[in-house]
Amino acid sequence: MARITLSCLPASWYCSVSLLSLGCAPRQRVLLLLLILITSALLLLGTYQRQLWGSQRDPRPRVNKYLSIVESMEATDVFNPSLNYGIVVDCGSSGSRVFVYYWPPHNGNPHTLLDIRQMRDHNNKPVVKKIKPGISTLAKTPTQASDYLHPLLSFAAAHVPRNKHKETPLYILCTAGMRLLPESQQAAILEDLVTDVPLEFDFLFSRSHAEVISGKQEGVYAWIGINFVLGRFEHPEKEDATVDVTTGSQNQQPISRRRTVGIMDMGGASLQIAYEVPSAIMFNSPQEEEAGKSVLAEFNLGCDVEHTQHVYRVYVTTFLGFGGNMARQRYEDQLFNNTLSKNKFLTTQTGLSEDKPYLDPCLPVGMSDVLVRNNRTLYVRGQGDWAQCQDAVRPFLGLHNGTMSPGGVYQAPINFSNSEFYGFSEFFYCTEDVLRIGGPYDSEKYSRAAKDYCSTKWSTLKQRLDSKLFSEQADFNRLKYQCFKSAWVFEVLHSGFRFPAGYQSLKTAQLVYEKEVQWTLGAILFKTRFLPLRDLQQETLRQSHPSWLRSSFVYNHHLFSLCILVVVLAILLYILRLRRIHQREQRQAEALNLLWAEEGEALLP
Repeated sequence: MARITLSCLPASWYCSVSLLSLGCAPRQRVLLLLLILITSALLLLGTYQRQLWGSQRDPRPRVNKYLSIVESMEATDVFNPSLNYGIVVDCGSSGSRVFVYYWPPHNGNPHTLLDIRQMRDHNNKPVVKKIKPGISTLAKTPTQASDYLHPLLSFAAAHVPRNKHKETPLYILCTAGMRLLPESQQAAILEDLVTDVPLEFDFLFSRSHAEVISGKQEGVYAWIGINFVLGRFEHPEKEDATVDVTTGSQNQQPISRRRTVGIMDMGGASLQIAYEVPSAIMFNSPQEEEAGKSVLAEFNLGCDVEHTQHVYRVYVTTFLGFGGNMARQRYEDQLFNNTLSKNKFLTTQTGLSEDKPYLDPCLPVGMSDVLVRNNRTLYVRGQGDWAQCQDAVRPFLGLHNGTMSPGGVYQAPINFSNSEFYGFSEFFYCTEDVLRIGGPYDSEKYSRAAKDYCSTKWSTLKQRLDSKLFSEQADFNRLKYQCFKSAWVFEVLHSGFRFPAGYQSLKTAQLVYEKEVQWTLGAILFKTRFLPLRDLQQETLRQSHPSWLRSSFVYNHHLFSLCILVVVLAILLYILRLRRIHQREQRQAEALNLLWAEEGEALLP
């Protein structure tokens, strides 16, 4: 008796079927065998689909994806032919750095950004190289610009596989130092780069790939980089905070997507803030509208301009002179001038000797300091009064009727009930180096810690420093100016940007996922945003190739399942039809046999 075992099924499904026990005719046995095999394939495909859908619903791969971006310490596989590469040169004021990035092929979803990561060499170190001084020092010798960048480009060329050079985009982006030069000198340097770089390197490089970017662009790139690493450009899951976004398109319904984070960065000389503005802004006057447009940037990070899923409206501005060190210098200059002016009308001369110093509320108690301006000296002693220090630094914000941000620059509205911010550089140093409360920001806790610090005697603070009770980054200057800077940061945050005292969605940080995120990451994400569309078009061409069956199975498995189901139904209908024919023939044969039997009985003697 013929028997078939369905060994292609999982162990729990093993069974044996006797074809003869089904009472099938030979031709039907073959059809039944085909039916069993096709049904087995259909069940396996269903199992594969359930696994695939389950992996798509599971949120853990999405989280791990971004952790892997910043935590991956493995060397980049330069022998993988499917990887793509990109190069960004950051030409800053003090020097220039080259960053090499890579990304795997696009996944085919037009709403998904490229998965760009920083390249690592065979020693698992980031592929980065820096040279000094800045490119702006070539203002009078612009023809040396390409020679100046040659070490950086050679370094990048040595790490990018040779066969990938022609398709590797190169971007040379100049920042603060070049912005200070006259336009004619900027143009001369860029012209030398555009002319000479292609003669020595085969990278994908054109005139539009070398430019002097504005502070606004730099801020946008930094905002993009931080939000990309945090995964805020991905489709939201149920547990994610979302915002409803309106774009500039007419008759466009609001889009619900993941809430992005705003960033604040306070250096020594400048202060910068950037955050998304989800809703359209209603301006009160033409002047306000003009001011608003200068600090608002609207751009599409998606690969297709027709899709608005990744259209972002970002407020970004830089306040020169509002960094921690420059703010202190402005404060001391005014303190010096005002004190000398008052001494002209007072009999008691304050600050002209160590015996009668000027009492500065923004220096720790008992600390003595000397200010020298134009060969004149002012003696200062710390008073350590947190409240008075706040009052003293607030005028340096340059506020205007409470409607403008620091310096009188227009500030777009913030929905503090549904927003999130990260504070970098001085925001982190000021909360962590001495106060040791970096991370989630609590204004009440911060004020209390800053007040206690300011009122602590200078001799005690120095003892704590010697005993290494502060962070490793804390030094003499940090102790000296901590009281002032803590008040300055507080006033910038709450008086300048008008953050509520109880705001709980600010985190001060130095790193994201323990890694430094450069604005160059945001730059290459923005510059390569149309590459996925190119990849999709190439994929469409490949689908017209004889290898269409493989790709259609991957991307059209639902249609494939439907086709199998139709075939199975057709086979079943055909078997039923054969069975009816067989039964009719059997009845006719039985009737004929009966007739023959009756005729046989009649012939018997």
